[in-house]
Amino acid sequence: MPNRPAGGTVVTDPSVSADRRHPGPGRGRRRDRRVYLRRYPVLFTLLAATRRWPVLRIGRTVLVHDSDAYLAALTRIPLDRLAAGTVGGTARRLGTDGLLFDQEGAGHRHARRTLADGLGPAGVAELRPVWTGVLRERLAPLGDGAAVDLVPVVAELAGATTAALLGVDVDPLALADAARRAAATAAAEHLPGPRRPGSARAARRAVADLADLLGLPPQRAALAGMLAVAAVNTTVAGIPRAVAWCADDRLWDAAADADTRDVLVDELLRVTAPTPLLPRVAAGAGTAAGCPVRSGDRLLLVARHAAGAHRSGPDCAAPAPTRTARLVFGAGAHSCPGARLARAQLADVLAALAPYRPVVVSARADGRAALPSWARLVVRAAG
Repeated sequence: MPNRPAGGTVVTDPSVSADRRHPGPGRGRRRDRRVYLRRYPVLFTLLAATRRWPVLRIGRTVLVHDSDAYLAALTRIPLDRLAAGTVGGTARRLGTDGLLFDQEGAGHRHARRTLADGLGPAGVAELRPVWTGVLRERLAPLGDGAAVDLVPVVAELAGATTAALLGVDVDPLALADAARRAAATAAAEHLPGPRRPGSARAARRAVADLADLLGLPPQRAALAGMLAVAAVNTTVAGIPRAVAWCADDRLWDAAADADTRDVLVDELLRVTAPTPLLPRVAAGAGTAAGCPVRSGDRLLLVARHAAGAHRSGPDCAAPAPTRTARLVFGAGAHSCPGARLARAQLADVLAALAPYRPVVVSARADGRAALPSWARLVVRAAG
């Protein structure tokens, strides 16, 4: 195994007509790179430079790019859920004891089962009118030829859905804003790199503000906060990027067809990988693609590479195997319980937009979000 070291700028297309003249395969990938280069340029460059190796050790850090190795790391290597530099460790340090990310054993399994029940087929069907109502109202201006910024639309969609899931009466945009601030301030606490002075204090304050907004008793507040942070941030990161890719690569025919839409949804989630990197720490020994992993090693599991997002764009005619595409949601006991909800929401967004065949008017990458995201993504109906 080799051992080698290894407030944003507005990104606007020259004109709407240029978007119409030069869309097609490849444009979506070029645009989507901007969210990575704006938010995490050094980390993205490191991961891109090392992806030729299935697994690469750099000191006590193990970069995992290969799909089989990624799967093994999540299902066969014991993981320390409370280690410094992990999401769970950050959650515990910020005072959110009981959060799903930092629970272990029976408590963790019970919380996951409860959450999975609420996000099963019946739960998603019950929530669907919430987000479809937002879409009907907020996308209507497209029919009149007006431009729409999809980022606040998706933020409202995510906030309204999360509020309904938690059974709280709060303003959807206020909830989305609080959850995004909590995630953004906490991101620096569990990703590689230097810490800014006061970052931990700002993260604790943001988490406390979110808890105050939810107004739930302590026994519910931690799990509710985790749900809000995870649901809002992955939705606001993933859906606008997927829509931009769909517009740039002219995939609206597939989005409009109910027979191909679900395949397109999996392909778009695969290539956008809303949570592209999972930081973990090994709690015991194991191997990944033949590379020995020792207890205490830091694992950087690159979901976007495991799912093949760097190799191929969305292709409904020859999609990636479902097992590979859905690695962006984790695996085994570490799979995301909200995967069904995420797919349903994206499918409904694409179905609502498809009649307009929207093009991207302008886009600005978010330099502060926890996940690679657009801060602004303005679309207009084609024609």
